[in-house]
Formats: sequence, structure tokens, C-alpha cells
Amino acid sequence: MKPVKLLVGLALVASAALASAQSGGMKGMEMKAGMKGMEMDKGSMSKGDKAQTTHKAVGVVRKVDSKAGTVTLAHEPVKTLNWPAMNMTFKVQDKAMLDKFAEGKKVEVEFQERGKDHVITGVK
Repeated sequence: MKPVKLLVGLALVASAALASAQSGGMKGMEMKAGMKGMEMDKGSMSKGDKAQTTHKAVGVVRKVDSKAGTVTLAHEPVKTLNWPAMNMTFKVQDKAMLDKFAEGKKVEVEFQERGKDHVITGVK
């Protein structure tokens, strides 16, 4: 029976030590209301946060699909994504933008990566 009493005693001592460490281990650390100071600015976002990065491309409109809300461009290289020139279909953020696209017209677009989609957010 002595080994059992010894194990129980050790368990009690260990749990008391753990409780003491937990209660005193946070001394001197102040929690600010509303977590001020914890805000992230755009510069501190990880590279995986592509949804927040706006890219620019210059290209010629090849096709406008108003029903699908997409535009196909033959665009020049996109340096911010390290893309070569290519033909690519983009979604538009707002279908009202489609009026600014006409087949054969040269445009400059701003777009964002949103999941698997590339969404045009602006056009000149």
C-alpha cells in the first residue's frame, strides 16, 4: 500500500505546483480592453493573404460573357504574381462593370485573387 500513498502524494504535490505556476505565471502581463495593440496592418499580412492584394494587368478584351459575369483578356505579364502574358478569364466584382469592356478594346484592370477566382475590381 505504501507505493499507492506515495503516488497519491506525488500527484497532489504536482497539481499544487501546477496551480501555483499557472496563477503566478501571468503576473506583470496586462490584458488591454478590446485587445488594442493587436491590430494587423496590411503590411503584416502573410503571403497567403492574397485576397487583400490588388494586382494590375493590361490586356486586350477577347470575350465578354455578361450572363456569367466574366471577361477574357489577352493580358501582358503580371509582375506582382510572376505571371507571363496569357489569355485568361476573370470574374467581375460588379456586372455593371461589363459595360466598360468591348471585344478588341485595350484595358487596364485591377484584380484580386479570391480563392480560385481572379476578380476584376476596377477597369480603365
